[in-house]
Amino acid sequence: MGNVREVTELITPGPAEALAGLLGVTGGSFGEMPLLWHWVYLLDRPPTAALGPDGHQVRGGMPVPPGPGLRRMFAGGRAWRHGALRTGAEATRRTWQASAAVKQGRTGPLHFVTVRTEISQGGAVVVSEEQDLVYREPAPAGAAVAADVAAPPVPAGPGDWAVEVDPVLLFRYSALTYNAHRIHYDRDYARSEGYPGLLVHGPLQALLMAELARRSGPGFGSREYSYRLVSPLYDDQGLVVSAVTGEGGSVRASCRDRTGRVTATGTLRG
Repeated sequence: MGNVREVTELITPGPAEALAGLLGVTGGSFGEMPLLWHWVYLLDRPPTAALGPDGHQVRGGMPVPPGPGLRRMFAGGRAWRHGALRTGAEATRRTWQASAAVKQGRTGPLHFVTVRTEISQGGAVVVSEEQDLVYREPAPAGAAVAADVAAPPVPAGPGDWAVEVDPVLLFRYSALTYNAHRIHYDRDYARSEGYPGLLVHGPLQALLMAELARRSGPGFGSREYSYRLVSPLYDDQGLVVSAVTGEGGSVRASCRDRTGRVTATGTLRG
């Protein structure tokens, strides 16, 4: 298992209530956390001195970056709910690096890292998850990511969730998850890195897919969730979330931009 990072804290209603406000969820006491809502709890809160120029933690975090100056990307993950994470009691998060591999990409080596987390409360593991991260070399100075060619918009369908993505949403999500990565809220920095706009968080898209499945009914009791980021999404491209019932009662979810380009996919199972 190697190095394990452990955090224990009292699970209070405040973070869940703040996330509910961001997602537009009304009602409910949040005595039991919905799927993925543990992401606003048991956070690493590194000192400013531990952050790199991009705002990302470079010292003392988990995982340890595989090399200096590498850019981190969130690729996807899996989460399992084994029991109820409840407010009013302490919980402990244990996190460690589960695997690592290096592959050659089109622009250079790609470092793939999987991080495993288990959250325990009352002596039992209630949530476990794995997150897949990719580290790559930074883009050459002056390089730019080309914006997509304008395409006709695809209207949201019945049951879809059209999310208004703007800098306020991205900033608030960054604040709730203690994510200081500047590509999500500092437009000038994002452009200096070659991005055409602010990058929409991969975890935010995963959370929105799980939330639509929960509120629409079929995915309410889901205990297993796998998701994957397939394309970058920027703040001026719109965001539409969909969730439909699949085989065996599973729920297939996706995020797309306003032109229909899919940026994330997910599957929830009971």
